[in-house]
Amino acid sequence: MEIKSFVFNPFYENTYVLWDETREGIVIDPGCYEDYERKELMDFIQKENLNIKAIVNTHCHIDHVLGNYYLKETLGCPLWIPQDEREIYHAVVAYAPQWGVHNYTEAEADRLLTDTDKIEFGNTVLSTIYCPGHSPGHLVFNNESEKRAIGGDVLFRQSIGRTDLPGGNHDQLLENIKTRIYTLPEETEVFPGHGPSTTVGFEKKNNPFVQG
Repeated sequence: MEIKSFVFNPFYENTYVLWDETREGIVIDPGCYEDYERKELMDFIQKENLNIKAIVNTHCHIDHVLGNYYLKETLGCPLWIPQDEREIYHAVVAYAPQWGVHNYTEAEADRLLTDTDKIEFGNTVLSTIYCPGHSPGHLVFNNESEKRAIGGDVLFRQSIGRTDLPGGNHDQLLENIKTRIYTLPEETEVFPGHGPSTTVGFEKKNNPFVQG
């Protein structure tokens, strides 16, 4: 599985493109907002000759969904969001102007993901890990065979996701990191929604908020 990351929008959000040797792939958390960001992402997809099967959200805060509508319309592929993020997703259109976003359009979700689902593209399979706390329905997408996970805003390098937004729960987040993320193999590399990647083993020893 190949992973390409982009940093988009004023929130410095990580957008990920995943694909494998079949050239089939997915886009996770498209935060592309400005025209030049959209062009950068599309140029990469076209250059690599990728067949994007779906747009997938780990969770539905504004910084992770800004590119949903554009990509869905441009690529003609479906949008998959976590089942328990529907209210969070629908709220974005109302509060976007308060964050200086005035041209946001909501894209309709085509599939609601749960923690029993698998995300498949080409020869790659990702399992879903239900990990609320930062948001009520947050999912982490884990490639078990390659020990790499797209973590969204659950666990950062020596930090954790904020829990002061609607639907956040600090104690729940810490518990889920301990029981659902720190139980993964220590060499598992976690690609977060902001900042550099890290590993489960490093965070268990060095994260000041929750150690294993």
